[in-house]
Amino acid sequence: MGRKTFIALGVVAGAVALGLGLAVLAPRTDDGGVPMLSSGEGVAIQLSDHPMSLPALDLVDLDGRPITNSSLAGKVVLLNFWATWCGPCREEIPMLAALQEHYGDRLAIVGLSIDESPAEDVRTFAAGLGVNYPVVMSTRALEAEFGGVTAVPSTFVVDAQSRIVQRHLGLLQGPRTEHEVRALAGLPTNARVETVKDTGQVLLANAAYATEIPGIDLKPLSSALREQTLKRLNEEKCTCGCGLTVAQCRINDPSCEVSLPVAKKILEDTLQTN
Repeated sequence: MGRKTFIALGVVAGAVALGLGLAVLAPRTDDGGVPMLSSGEGVAIQLSDHPMSLPALDLVDLDGRPITNSSLAGKVVLLNFWATWCGPCREEIPMLAALQEHYGDRLAIVGLSIDESPAEDVRTFAAGLGVNYPVVMSTRALEAEFGGVTAVPSTFVVDAQSRIVQRHLGLLQGPRTEHEVRALAGLPTNARVETVKDTGQVLLANAAYATEIPGIDLKPLSSALREQTLKRLNEEKCTCGCGLTVAQCRINDPSCEVSLPVAKKILEDTLQTN
């Protein structure tokens, strides 16, 4: 597997047509010239109210082609962290390839492989699955730019203004992913598009905006003490090995048995020193 601290998220579900619910409709003509592959009916799209600027990228794919912020500018971008050993990653690749083929220059998908196996092996594997978008060998430094990537697949959705507006952990949902692309590309969609208050559940960096942390009760605190406690929760690193702050870990994984006592100790310290 390589990086044993990573886990694969998602359940391998029965895919249809081009994969994960796409290409279930006949082409439509009322869609800005680009047919929908799925109807979008009943699909809800949520975008962060605190989008993050895309980190500076200076990447080279497995074919030697550069990938930079300027080369991605003006496109909807899906940055998909994956691995050859990850079943859900392999499951969603046909859907991603179908979207890249269908939406062309409006969309840029970049596969970021966390494999530690030789790059040539990853390249051969990707070709065998029909990957038609650039694949880059990821690094821990690159993953840190995205707040840490501790599970695959992890996909970051970037709008045409080069802002990260959503993050998906686990197996992508084909119709939702397609209509995220359509909405951000300015194409007609039947999906419901919402801007949601983001306190870390969309983008972990926005945990700094959270006023509630799973597992600890901040309500009895005064405004000043609540602010002080939240500041520490967003500064101190969790010791479970996730690489996140305590606040981020609690929001990302409320079941974590390591971050909970750490968070409670921070709250206790605040109460004792004030």
